[in-house]
Amino acid sequence: MEYKKLKDQACHYVDELKPVIYGIADALHDHPETGMNEVFASTTLKKILQDHGFAIDNPVADAFPTAFHAVCGNGPFQMGFLAEYDALPEIGHGCGHNLIAAMSVGAALAFAKAAGTKATVHVYGCPAEETVGSKVYMSEHGVFDGLEAAVIVHPGTDQTYIGGTSYATHPLQFTFLGKAAHVADATYHGVNALDALVDFYGRLKAYEKTLTERHIIGAIITEGGTAPNIVPDRAVLKATIRALKVEYLEDKMLPDIKKIARDVADAHGAKVEMVHYEPLYKNMINDPKMDVYFADAFNQLYEEFGVRDDDYAEGSTDVGNVSQVTRVSQPEICIGYDINAHTKEFAQAAGSDLGKMQALTGAKAMARVALDVMGEKY
Repeated sequence: MEYKKLKDQACHYVDELKPVIYGIADALHDHPETGMNEVFASTTLKKILQDHGFAIDNPVADAFPTAFHAVCGNGPFQMGFLAEYDALPEIGHGCGHNLIAAMSVGAALAFAKAAGTKATVHVYGCPAEETVGSKVYMSEHGVFDGLEAAVIVHPGTDQTYIGGTSYATHPLQFTFLGKAAHVADATYHGVNALDALVDFYGRLKAYEKTLTERHIIGAIITEGGTAPNIVPDRAVLKATIRALKVEYLEDKMLPDIKKIARDVADAHGAKVEMVHYEPLYKNMINDPKMDVYFADAFNQLYEEFGVRDDDYAEGSTDVGNVSQVTRVSQPEICIGYDINAHTKEFAQAAGSDLGKMQALTGAKAMARVALDVMGEKY
């Protein structure tokens, strides 16, 4: 009975915070900033949290100046709320991160008030989810260690969903280096880097047919020479390499693919350089019990939802890295219909009245779930 009352109180607090939540959503939507450039967003969120009694620091300031860690309370239960706020080039908030920031801050403030002395509340400002994924670095450097759980709600379309997973991904660039020559030179033929790359591409496609677990390999050639009468001495392929499990990606796919690239280079008398141009995003593990709590929260809030299979995955997220460190649940909440993420239409939905109304629902659901998790032990 005590926790039912606390959850109802938290929802009431979210309603009281409507001007704050709407204000965050509007301010960030009107000032979109790409990853690593989120100065306005970071400053805005930190000011609001400080005004509500949170202490602010940045444990990863050297790598991510626009990140932050806000803490309130000193209770035994350690609860985390993940805020994202980067936008997309030209499109703006086409992934709705302005709403994520609004929901997470609103939920944290409401939870802190309802939980009282039982909890220490952590809000993590997480820049650049769309690019270099600050949560990867933050996870590796122990920022989320000690949390008992963390929550985040992502905007979605058509229907609210609970469950599912995400692909582990580790993008890789292959640069084949040969020796230039004139194509008509009768005696010196050089080493054709493009031939090596094309050979590699063909072998990569053949290798993909041998894989036995769910995966994605996408590849494009970004450099293939400078002029048709010059034997290319440099050719570049960029690949996104993904699997449902990080172990299959890191222990099977990547070692095999790198060996294929080296074998091809040797066969052509070329050299190959391989660079991971983005960090490793691990697969998402939605905590089953927290998913049940979200289902109950959405039911109580009259939010219709669907449940995704455990192996349902559409993309990749650095929240997956957090989920490998502590319990996490990341539902999607509907903010529009017949639209797709990373589009101008989605950005419009992220600034709409419906989007902001759903942010209130998402904040309430997160606060309720945080109280459910706290109720397991305290």
